[in-house]
Amino acid sequence: MRRFETNRWAGLVGVVLLSAGIGVVLREPGLVVAATVGVGYLTAIAVGSAPIASLSIDRRIDADDPDPGDPVGVTVAVTNDGESTLYDLRLVDGVPPGLEVCDGSPRCGTALSPGDTVRFSYTVRAARGRHEWTDVDVVTRDPTGAEELKRAVEVESTLRCVPPLGRTTDLPLRGLTSRYTGRVPTDVGGAGAEFYALREYRHGDPLRRVDWNRTARTGELTTLQLREERAATVVLVVDSRESAYVAAEPDAENAVERSVDAAGRTFLALLENGDRVGLVGLCSDPRWLPPGAGADHRARARELLATDPAFAPTPIETAGRVYVNGWVRRARKRLPADAQLILFSPLCDDTIARAARRLDAHGHLVTVVSPDPTARDTPGREMAWIERRLRLGRLRSAGIRVVDWGDEPLAVAVSRGSGSG
Repeated sequence: MRRFETNRWAGLVGVVLLSAGIGVVLREPGLVVAATVGVGYLTAIAVGSAPIASLSIDRRIDADDPDPGDPVGVTVAVTNDGESTLYDLRLVDGVPPGLEVCDGSPRCGTALSPGDTVRFSYTVRAARGRHEWTDVDVVTRDPTGAEELKRAVEVESTLRCVPPLGRTTDLPLRGLTSRYTGRVPTDVGGAGAEFYALREYRHGDPLRRVDWNRTARTGELTTLQLREERAATVVLVVDSRESAYVAAEPDAENAVERSVDAAGRTFLALLENGDRVGLVGLCSDPRWLPPGAGADHRARARELLATDPAFAPTPIETAGRVYVNGWVRRARKRLPADAQLILFSPLCDDTIARAARRLDAHGHLVTVVSPDPTARDTPGREMAWIERRLRLGRLRSAGIRVVDWGDEPLAVAVSRGSGSG
């Protein structure tokens, strides 16, 4: 609770003294009377003070589980529980920074008698994530407006928006014999689609695996063996450092938001292909989702992408500095030995590019999906575009597959970049 002088009547003292002086010199009773009235008003200002508001505030959010982009109504009811009339009451609701007010206003100015209630409403547009309202800022002024009292009233409200994971085209992975996502071929005979070897027929072998052509020629029963395929282990890494929250235009979707959307689609695509998929954010306090499969694993990934601060649509103010080298060391200890990585990053600095090369050099085959946040309308932006292009080139020279994702749909970028690296 803080008191402030508004200085609203700062010039009144001079006017009163000037009026009194002129009235005395010119012997004008009217000016002297006006000065006397002014003195009385100044006295009232001096003894007056902003009342301490005793308020009950209730906030109602008219949605339980909205989809991104849905309008969500918010109604704030304020009741004067005190015994004094609040002649000048001003309220500002603490809208979460990740939500856009699309209708109405989260501000209200009114007078409120004891026991009366005032309501004001506005509409926000739902966005992915978990959004918590901050305190309601309350300002009261005395009747003359010379002093104001500011305080914050805590009112807890939360809006969760958890979008479904969307299907997309498969992304290219770097396997030993396969350049695409899905199962990784091995040098072991078993179930698969590619010929591996022949062996003597054994009791119980499926008849469809018998090489009947060879049997017709030689009279010997032989069984076809196909190259066994095993599920790939893939970990999706989203670069969610503060420096990654960049976009080509102020009102455009930032690179982290695009990366999270692409990671969600890729997660579902890999899961449906039978792969084991994990998820982690490259941030100061990452939440790891170890590689797994199944409906429960998909639900955990959906919740993590939607509500965890590591994947927030806007930078977290309390997030600390990210030491990428330390993150890489910790990641190497947690990653399965055969894990492939898909790194989603705008590649806005050399640090993240070096991290990708380090992880690739340690045997974790890396694919980089890079949403392009650059523009070329100023010399500074032109330089940033050139630097990013150089990073892409160095990654490709190191044998790392890179998908340079511009304004086109992700599937188009993947198709164009499937031969790179």
